[in-house]
Amino acid sequence: MKRVLATLLFGLLGVAAATAAAADPIPEGPRTAGLPEYQGAPASPQPVAAPLPPHHPHMAPNERSNLHVDAFQTDTNVLTGPLGREMSVISTFYSADCGSVTFDSKGRIVTICVGINRPTLKLLDPRTLDELASMDLPPRQPGAPSGPSVFQDFAGGGYFYLDDKDRAVVPTTTRHLYVVQVGETGFTLTQDVDLTGHVPQGDKIISALPDWSGLQWFASVNGVMGTVDLASGRIKSFDTGEPNGNSFAVDDEGGVYVVTDGALYRFDAGPDGAPQVTWREVYENTGTMKPGQTQKGSGTTPTVMDGGLVAITDNADPMNVVVYRRARTIDGPRKICQAPVFEKGKSATDNSLIAAGRSLVVENNYGYTGPQSTDQGATTTPGVERVDLNPSGYGCRTAWHSDETSPTVVPKLSLGNGLVYVYTKPPNQPGGGDGWYLTALDFRTGKTVYKRLTGEGLGFNNNYAPVTIGPDGTAYVGTLGGLVAVRDATAPPQGLGDSGVLMDGSLRPLLSLRVARHRSTRLVRASVGGHDAGLVESVDFKLGNRRLRSDSRKPFTRLIRVNRSRPQTIRVIAHLGDGTRKILKRTLRPRGG
Repeated sequence: MKRVLATLLFGLLGVAAATAAAADPIPEGPRTAGLPEYQGAPASPQPVAAPLPPHHPHMAPNERSNLHVDAFQTDTNVLTGPLGREMSVISTFYSADCGSVTFDSKGRIVTICVGINRPTLKLLDPRTLDELASMDLPPRQPGAPSGPSVFQDFAGGGYFYLDDKDRAVVPTTTRHLYVVQVGETGFTLTQDVDLTGHVPQGDKIISALPDWSGLQWFASVNGVMGTVDLASGRIKSFDTGEPNGNSFAVDDEGGVYVVTDGALYRFDAGPDGAPQVTWREVYENTGTMKPGQTQKGSGTTPTVMDGGLVAITDNADPMNVVVYRRARTIDGPRKICQAPVFEKGKSATDNSLIAAGRSLVVENNYGYTGPQSTDQGATTTPGVERVDLNPSGYGCRTAWHSDETSPTVVPKLSLGNGLVYVYTKPPNQPGGGDGWYLTALDFRTGKTVYKRLTGEGLGFNNNYAPVTIGPDGTAYVGTLGGLVAVRDATAPPQGLGDSGVLMDGSLRPLLSLRVARHRSTRLVRASVGGHDAGLVESVDFKLGNRRLRSDSRKPFTRLIRVNRSRPQTIRVIAHLGDGTRKILKRTLRPRGG
């Protein structure tokens, strides 16, 4: 086993895996005697009812667009993941961590595999993990700071998203933003935006996402927040002066939420598209980088919650889950909840929270300082907890605690079956083994339902990569060796399929409001589209609170005269054939002329 680990580590330190059409499995030596392959029992689905975030009109459908599932960064899937029935495991070897897993409109995997030398964009078959196409991205830059270690540096490709036109939008190591079309047979670079004038040498881009109007935002590790109008090329930026090691969240009210080492921010775009600080909230912070973190602050990408809330963890000791009201202006305190999690001197996380309704799930990453932290029988401090908001709307409490040890994964919740998926490295394994497990917890109780061994050794260490639930219920985990897929022998039922899932008596369709401006007039064309537009029977159009007219003929389109000198919101109420309705809205920013 040690010889195999040494060979794999050598590969991770600079020798690229050979590109081949067929997937080569991640290597591992002879399995440690007595290491259990499966523990527990298959789950009986217990669906969880929870409000779902809306589909972002400029991103691929929820659960297919980015590593945190949706624009709200909830890490919550409608999809049913593996139930633990006659499970199988396959993998593909790249000597690079394929962390962010997305799915194009054909159901193919689009991922970026981050290696020591460079990140690489990959197109994979979701069933076999065979490689369909590959595109090298710019290499790591000489002399560029890497944070605590190269294994904790996610800038320049670790975060990307897939948009509504099957395009991967990717920050690069060269401080550019690539827009790459995913085609029938491969990738085509369609746009290259140079951000070096706003992200200086020595800084790096950590993440990029669009706001609800389609304006592109980006964040840097040194605290620059910026916007790009991809049509005109206009770039605006704001420097917080505070380091940032996380992605950010966007909501359907125009808010952009980022947490730096100093504070949690809400930004909104100004009239010229420039980032403007709407509010800033300082959180408790020891000022130290605990083992398990990649910076001296919150380790969580902000999570937008139902009910006008946003959640993070702070960097206190012990660490707290903290929830704030996210509206632009409020009466009273912005912070409504602060709950300590895990033990004093043993609490840290560098992964986003799961949000489902009024509940949050957090895992403990304390003790992870790199791959050596979980090698040769070692592991990290245990703990996964669920925190619930009080019914009054103020305050929160711990609902359950699990002693599972999940060193660094971004966990996922499946509403379809009520399971929380983590990726564990249990302590005290037989023979000092180094087995890694996909582990399912009961969302209601925190009890472990089952564990399935994925592999043993360094190549199966996920190193901060998430669990991703695929359209057919497969669970994918990026690892230092490449990508692992874990699935049941028979794919679990998926509710109502791509149109949504019947959770609480309502169908949640995938609809979007599209707005196109006429350059020479004050007219805009508003239309209802999206995957489930065929379910719509009639639409009510509004400008602000003023009702314009109803439309019961397809396509549902309306020309609307707007005031170009002030923000205005177009709203539509889409009435579906099952008697339900969905409200869509888009706020137009002022334009000159």
